Amino acid sequence: MSAPFSAQLQGLASSLHALASGDVQSKLDRALALLLDAVLGLRPVLICGNGGSAADAQHIAGELVGRFLRDRRALNVRALTVDTSVLTAWANDVGYETVFSRQVEAYGQQGGVLIALSTSGNSKNVIAAAKAAHGLGMKVVALTGLGGGRLAEFSDVLLEAPSRETPRIQEMHLMMYHYLCEEVERRV
Repeated sequence: MSAPFSAQLQGLASSLHALASGDVQSKLDRALALLLDAVLGLRPVLICGNGGSAADAQHIAGELVGRFLRDRRALNVRALTVDTSVLTAWANDVGYETVFSRQVEAYGQQGGVLIALSTSGNSKNVIAAAKAAHGLGMKVVALTGLGGGRLAEFSDVLLEAPSRETPRIQEMHLMMYHYLCEEVERRV
């Protein structure tokens, strides 16, 4: 039998308290500065992740290309998880490990930002994308779980959720990227 919903809420509240108790605000401020520099300079923000993180990548892009809370100009933001022809052709012909880095090569630009989502911080294709982004002179904002995994060493700003449980990590990622979307939107 699964835990009652109230126990899940208590677990989330505990995780959010741990997140708020850390230095997350200074990290969010640094991520926000990088994102603003890119979007105000008309440079791309690219986003990647697998599974639930792929859905989060699309969510973030939807909020920033469309609108979050108010009408404003569209921003140059692209989820690298949505072009099924590119994804399936490259994965089939070359390999899934480079499916995002190839798109970073195509759409990335010096001064742009890659938002890399990986709850474990160890997704090989997300790490490859971060390496490719740095190779182009892009900054990398990584959203991970506790410790950041291998992705931490390739991140300019590491937004780590203080948990090792995937659902709690994803819930905290939502809080952090909604904050970033709102603050970017307030400033453009």
